[in-house]
Amino acid sequence: MHTQSDRYPPISPKCPHMLHGGDYNPDQWPTEVWAEDMRLMKAAGCNAMSVGIFAWSRLEPQEGQYEFGWLDRIMDMLAENDAFAILATPSAARPAWLDARYPECCKVTAEGQRRDHGMRHNFCWSSPAFREKVTAINTRLAERYGTHPALLMWHVSNEYGGEGSGAPCYCELCQAWFRDWLRDRYDNDIETLNHAWWTAFWSSRYESFDQIDAPGPLGERAIHGLTLDWKRFNTHQAIDFYRHETSTLKRITPDVSCTTNFMWAFEPQDYWQWANEVDIVSWDGYPGWHCRGDDVREAAGAAFNHDLFRSLKAGRPFMLMESVPSVTSWFPVCKLKRPGMHKLSSLLAIAHGSDTVQYFQWRKSRGATEKFFGAVVDHVGHEDTRVFGDVAELGRVLKKLDGVVGTTVRSEVAVLFDWPTRWAVSAMSGLGHRHRNYLGTCMQHHAAFWTMGIGVDVIDQTVALDEYRLAVLPMLYMLRPGMAEKIERFVADGGTAVMTYWSGIVDEHDLCHLGGWPGGGLRKVFGVWDEETDAICEDDVQRLVLSEGNELGLAGEYEIHQLCALIHAEGATVAGTYGEDFYAGRPALTVNHYGDGKAWYVAARTGQDFLDDLYGRLASDLGLRRTLDATLPQGVTARMRTNGETDYVFVMNFTDAVAGVDLGETTFADVVNGGEVAGRLALPAYGVAILSRPAVEA
Repeated sequence: MHTQSDRYPPISPKCPHMLHGGDYNPDQWPTEVWAEDMRLMKAAGCNAMSVGIFAWSRLEPQEGQYEFGWLDRIMDMLAENDAFAILATPSAARPAWLDARYPECCKVTAEGQRRDHGMRHNFCWSSPAFREKVTAINTRLAERYGTHPALLMWHVSNEYGGEGSGAPCYCELCQAWFRDWLRDRYDNDIETLNHAWWTAFWSSRYESFDQIDAPGPLGERAIHGLTLDWKRFNTHQAIDFYRHETSTLKRITPDVSCTTNFMWAFEPQDYWQWANEVDIVSWDGYPGWHCRGDDVREAAGAAFNHDLFRSLKAGRPFMLMESVPSVTSWFPVCKLKRPGMHKLSSLLAIAHGSDTVQYFQWRKSRGATEKFFGAVVDHVGHEDTRVFGDVAELGRVLKKLDGVVGTTVRSEVAVLFDWPTRWAVSAMSGLGHRHRNYLGTCMQHHAAFWTMGIGVDVIDQTVALDEYRLAVLPMLYMLRPGMAEKIERFVADGGTAVMTYWSGIVDEHDLCHLGGWPGGGLRKVFGVWDEETDAICEDDVQRLVLSEGNELGLAGEYEIHQLCALIHAEGATVAGTYGEDFYAGRPALTVNHYGDGKAWYVAARTGQDFLDDLYGRLASDLGLRRTLDATLPQGVTARMRTNGETDYVFVMNFTDAVAGVDLGETTFADVVNGGEVAGRLALPAYGVAILSRPAVEA
């Protein structure tokens, strides 16, 4: 929960406005197109373009031969047209000469094969030659453009660890680095590592660190501690390379911010480890509008990610670095955005804390893999298209949101989503592959608050809980050091915690807690012993039967699917029981009064209907602040940003039908259209309204 009264500074003091633009690749086009691009950018209301992301072969066509004339002209043209460059370092895609002369720059696969030149992100983090060449090109970029009036910030590389699987490099340099990292982690004591990894299993004990190889299809895959540490190392390695890239930029341009674009809750990289490395968080968001059957659910998933990336820096606005104004070409079904959805989906990001809307891409490529990926300027080359009109309309809206820049979302609720926990759940053998779904479970709990218009922070186990009133802990399988004590203090001091099945099972090394689950002392906090878990088949349905007179004040039954924990109440009050199978009548929902707070245990995987009702009642009991006092219609949500003096309320309709929204007794100002709005607000299909009012005290 953030309580500052002043807003955060803008992304850059050069442009204290909402940033609007996208990936601009003038190096792919003849110079006569550039002037037309500048005219079209103005027509679309774009003021910030990401330039040079994959331009290494144009900047350095041969080793040591630099050609900056084209980029000089682009930077000058942007400045002349009151626009800015988010200038990229080009390391994500190497020129052919580099890989031909220094083949060790290419990754080695887990099977031990050196990859050929080609594709993005096909580079080894450890390669001295690659690091040397990156330093050389970054130095020249920083020296040449560091004081250029168009330079807004640095876009460092692109989607670290990306290219689909995020596969790391398994070359001997990386393997040696991994062994050194393990020596540091385990104080150069191989027996400490053997215990942490439980290598007595299958006679897996190591005599020295030199015997350890990264896990993979040709080697060890059964030791979960090894797999978990390899994933931790991959994040460490990527961050180390980012530091290498930015060291030059920071030395030459210390006042210019640096970022790199994260991806949609990307599993291979722990973004909480990255949070302090980047000056500003940015991410690439590509929801599947209209093609997955439920735009409301899709919006809730996007909102989860927006909340995550805002929370990485404790509420500071983030950047939506990439989105698409029309079609995402790599989806199974490439469906067009329906009228209104581009503005709505873009403002969803703004509502959750973004101060930018950027696109991939500005102008559609003529060839190669992304030639049909959506863009502001289509192959036809002019502005008389539906998509360009949608972008220009959004540009006009963004120009009216200067007051929103730097504001944040205040949250009384935290939903915990933790990368090492996710890695451990993914690696384990248990529950059934389809039933694990850690990310989906966290998103499901978050969605209940999004539906109600209640602000949420998405945090990990390193974040303090004491500023929140409600902490939601879905599938807290791994308890990292200090987490159990943190939860205990939070509840004892008056907080309300909700924890689910498959929690408190292992420690940070993925070793099972002994003495009953949930471990780490949480058994007494929640007042339950979680004895065993039943994974039921896809077509099976259990029932949660709420107990008469339960503390929630709810009645009736709810369906249960996939997972049922068989728990014993040890001081907790039973609020619901199972209705089927041999464990019918046993507790399925409990609450324990601990200190001044309450600890709820949801022992089964329910549908969204139960979570909506559960959190609706808890929100009412706790007096959690909703953006609007009235109940929102199905498919409509509201989100608020504030600077402590003015509240900016975004009311959004993610359905294809007109929706009426009760605004209560408050009279709002219409930020976009002017005038006042009161009583009942009518939103068209995929419609959005941005309203303001004097700040309401939390």
